[in-house]
Amino acid sequence: MSIILSGETLSIEEVVRIARHRERVQITETARANLQKSRDFVDKLVADGKVVYGVSTGFGQFKNVVISPDQTATLQANLIRSHATGVGAPLSEEAVRASVVVRINSLLRGHSGVRQTVIDRLVDLLNHDVYPFVPSKGSVGSSGDLAPLSHIMLVIMGEGEVIDGGRRRPTAEVLREKGLGSVALMSKEGLALNNGTSVQTGVGTLAVYDAMRLAKTFDVAYAMSLETLMGTLAASDPRVHALRPHPGQIMVASNARRLCEGSQIMESHKDCGRVQDAYSLRCAPQIHGASRDTISYVASVVSRELNSVTDNPLLFPDDGVAISAGHFHGEPIAQVMDFLKIGVCELANVSERRVARLTDSALSEGLPAFLIPKEQGGLSSGFMIPQYVAAALVSENKVLAHPASVDSIPTSANQEDHVSMGTIAARQAAEIVGNAHQVAAIELLCAAQAADFRAPLRLGRGTDAAYRLIRSRVQFMAQDRILYTDIEAVAALFPNELLSAVEGAVGVLD
Repeated sequence: MSIILSGETLSIEEVVRIARHRERVQITETARANLQKSRDFVDKLVADGKVVYGVSTGFGQFKNVVISPDQTATLQANLIRSHATGVGAPLSEEAVRASVVVRINSLLRGHSGVRQTVIDRLVDLLNHDVYPFVPSKGSVGSSGDLAPLSHIMLVIMGEGEVIDGGRRRPTAEVLREKGLGSVALMSKEGLALNNGTSVQTGVGTLAVYDAMRLAKTFDVAYAMSLETLMGTLAASDPRVHALRPHPGQIMVASNARRLCEGSQIMESHKDCGRVQDAYSLRCAPQIHGASRDTISYVASVVSRELNSVTDNPLLFPDDGVAISAGHFHGEPIAQVMDFLKIGVCELANVSERRVARLTDSALSEGLPAFLIPKEQGGLSSGFMIPQYVAAALVSENKVLAHPASVDSIPTSANQEDHVSMGTIAARQAAEIVGNAHQVAAIELLCAAQAADFRAPLRLGRGTDAAYRLIRSRVQFMAQDRILYTDIEAVAALFPNELLSAVEGAVGVLD
């Protein structure tokens, strides 16, 4: 079953399905009609000899150089070739696929002037699993993602390179093997193809989707740590959160109560007289909740951008006008990607603090030092070094969280005198999410080890489901063994398997 693209209804989840699960795409007939109307308007502008930026003029500082009608095709091809100047490691296949579908969807609104055949060649990249070689670095996020988008568009021209079987190959060879054609660009098309926010939006879409799922995983890790550190659910009382009704905070408190419901560990010390827990436990609803609200806001902005037109100039065929504007500017995505970075950083930061408490016998309420049986202490290091790893990851995240969007370096001889750096922000957000994923795995691994020391007391319904899943892949550590494979095994469980197991026990988490 294909995902239908119209230019107006693309969702974050659909981008993920196309990018990661290789679902095919189709274009609506209404969108095709919009494309044709827009293209007819471009052809009329050219035929009438109208001076329109990027149609009959050069680009950037060359905006005042008028191009003759017989050179417009060369102008568009030269634009793509000259702008394909990215450097660094290539973007992942899923990031490129996400960028392609975002670009297609933007063009379908019918304000960009590309022909249907151009869209069909972009669709071919998705439906025939063609993976353009796109260096990850070189976009300043305005005017759009010029360098990375140009690398993608070289491929539909039959030029550039693709990654096939893990190696770079000439595009022409791969297209020929797959029986696919290329396209010669016409007036306005090169500019419409590379002048937009599609790469930062594509990368950012995957990052925010992962962050939404990861936030639930951190709630599971927090609940398991809360139990095994002999904490209390008092701070998650719904009466408390009604007095400060931030949506994310209320969701996290509700999740904690459901996950820990029926916990024999908590029941065993309910009258212990301890007044309150440390902040990493007591304030988790506030901390996780603030991050939840951040992620939710970012998702709302990304969802709007997925169905926006982001090139220049914008064509309004019904009104007979072409307007130069600034929709290619990545500031809306740049700022929310920086915001996403902060939100995910905090989830990992507080998680590492719980790992530190679990491994510190002075703070862990009777658990052995570094979660290794006491008779092994000294001979075995236990979970000492996983806490180091978590510390290293959260420290790296803090560096990556420096806001990219507050920087700007003028380009194109100061014609483009403020740029967004949004693509940098999106790539950093994705990296932070990846690091946070590993921190969550370390917390879950440590909390599962701690739960074994609380036996025969049982965890709550939700946390016990998580514990049993973890133990199906990673056994209790009675003495030192190689641990990186354990971390990998736990990390591989979420979000899908872990959330499926937990939600099977307690229902869908907030």
